[in-house]
Amino acid sequence: MTSPVLLAIDQGTTSSRAMLFSAKGEVLALRQKELKLYTPQSGWVEQNPEDIWNDTLWCIQSLIKDYPEEAARIASIGITNQRETTILWDRKSGRPVYNAIVWQDRRTADLCGALKTAGHEKAVSEKTGLLLDPYFSGTKIAWILDNVDGARKKAEAGELAFGTIDSFLLWRLTGGKVHATDATNASRTMLYNVQKNEWDGDLLSLLNIPKSLLPEVCDNIGAFGSTDISLFGKSHSIGGMAGDQQAALFGQACFEEGMVKSTYGTGCFALMNIGGKFRLSQNRLLTTIGYKIDGKTTYAIEGAIFVAGAAIQWLRDGLHLFKSAAETEGIATSVADNGGVYFVPAFTGLGAPYWRPAARGMITGLSRGTTAAHIVRAALEAQGFQTRDLMEAFMADGGYDPKVIRADGGLVANHFMCQFLADMIGKPVEIPIVAETTALGAAYMAGLDAGVYNGLEDITKQWARARWYDPEMIEGQRTRLYKGWKAAIDCLCRD
Repeated sequence: MTSPVLLAIDQGTTSSRAMLFSAKGEVLALRQKELKLYTPQSGWVEQNPEDIWNDTLWCIQSLIKDYPEEAARIASIGITNQRETTILWDRKSGRPVYNAIVWQDRRTADLCGALKTAGHEKAVSEKTGLLLDPYFSGTKIAWILDNVDGARKKAEAGELAFGTIDSFLLWRLTGGKVHATDATNASRTMLYNVQKNEWDGDLLSLLNIPKSLLPEVCDNIGAFGSTDISLFGKSHSIGGMAGDQQAALFGQACFEEGMVKSTYGTGCFALMNIGGKFRLSQNRLLTTIGYKIDGKTTYAIEGAIFVAGAAIQWLRDGLHLFKSAAETEGIATSVADNGGVYFVPAFTGLGAPYWRPAARGMITGLSRGTTAAHIVRAALEAQGFQTRDLMEAFMADGGYDPKVIRADGGLVANHFMCQFLADMIGKPVEIPIVAETTALGAAYMAGLDAGVYNGLEDITKQWARARWYDPEMIEGQRTRLYKGWKAAIDCLCRD
């Protein structure tokens, strides 16, 4: 009997990818295309939806062409995506009415501020687990309706559809037959009541958004539809879908309460499984849906940091301090310490636990002795400082004290960053053998729907560790370094 293969679509902020996995979770093949970001104004971040679609389609078609034997054994497709990024498109033509507004975009900061001033944040948080912030999809939808000619009129006539990237890709993949999303992506819109598991009429009224725009919300595992036969020569079932951070939680097999994964990609996102009971954070973290299977919701507490790997990308492409991110470890270790330099990478505002959308990036502690190596090191150290911010908020919430952090994402290839992370949070950090946990999580979900796996226990058994980092820094040094970081944050957050 031939072994099944799972296809994962991983549409991220900076690239679109398609990957083939074996039933054992091994990476069989990968295709990837970088995706361009547009910044038409300060704080605005957009993408071309057609680029997202065409790049994704190319990745899948390239895999099928180059790996015909594996492609012939595809049992199901899983989709994972950059969350909150917002697209509105015409139901008849399928054409977007505006560029995709990316999750990093801050153009609705004034609207969010006005809603806070009017006293709406408490109700929003109690229903959605979120805070009033431009990060989420709701105010992005409102902006498009209010600023794109004819958009509101068409929306009120039922002629437009809204979707995060998962929903947009699903629509295109099924030839426009399916307009749906999953519970994790819905929970990031600021329009979905995560306690009742339904679109919330009060929130839709608050932002003046017609309900006809919205997709059907499904569990993470199930029959989302089948690909149009014209795309790949045969139809494939789509059996799993989740936002990227929840997919990583799944791929890291964090199925027990108190388990934490932290992903270091474009941004940094730490999620803690808190089980089946909704609990609102008291320290400005987010309560979100971790996954929903067979109608049962598992919640997570999330700390969202907007810039992690994007800071390294900026040092490479903006300042031209190196040619490849792989060089940063050697550069960072070429100096004994950070030389008093702190890099707060708030390019698109500060996320958890500060939530300062107007903040911008800052490098402090510069002197005549500062070199490029100190700045590179400070950018890597920022990941440890930011994660400690999140971990302290997790524990202050009175929840679990995790014994270990499971880390993934592109930055975990950097040993210096991983060791500094363990040193700063004072807990071991473990890295999985399969680092592509976001795509792997989507593949696992599709595999569960296709019967490749019998349950979560099968996935738990497959998780394996590649590396382990124990804290090595003495407490005095850890305290001194973190005090310097907090001083930089205080400076940035002064009104």
